[in-house]
Amino acid sequence: MDALILEMAEHGYEGASVQAIARRAGLAPGLIHYHFANKQEILLEVIRKLRGVIHSRFQMLSRGAGTPRDRLRAFIDTRLARGEGASPAVVAAWVIVGAEAVRQPEVKATYQEAVRSQQTLLESLIREHAGDALTSREAQNLCGIVLAAIEGAFLFSVTAQELMPKGYAARTLMALIDDHVAHGATHERRPDD
Repeated sequence: MDALILEMAEHGYEGASVQAIARRAGLAPGLIHYHFANKQEILLEVIRKLRGVIHSRFQMLSRGAGTPRDRLRAFIDTRLARGEGASPAVVAAWVIVGAEAVRQPEVKATYQEAVRSQQTLLESLIREHAGDALTSREAQNLCGIVLAAIEGAFLFSVTAQELMPKGYAARTLMALIDDHVAHGATHERRPDD
């Protein structure tokens, strides 16, 4: 899986041939074909691998989290902060997986499953951090915008990194969450909230 992640990060999904993946992994192409019927099967396994990488980094970063805010910050840092456990290749592979999810229904289903698990965890962390400051709908909406911001930051880090300020994403997103939680109860609520 690591070989496909690295190949995709450098050459995209289309450019990551089974031969190139095998070469990078130090394996014979026939061995890859023995375990996987096609490149899509490898990609589906890569999505599972990326989920594991994200989960492991979250476990590492949240180990010392003493408050709900600290755990939420660990979630944000897991995805956006540089430093220990950060991997530009993993981010690039995730962006490519998202693009392939547009074209391939099987990839889309597996991608959505991965996003759904992130969404469930994030919404729970937001609710713990916010307490009674946000309605259920506000917590869901904030979760949606946070996930969209993370995906956007990933895309920009791969396609337009030189245009973005250094180190802006994790810190700014956490400040946005804190501000929303602090002012959530004072916002005018509509009947659909």
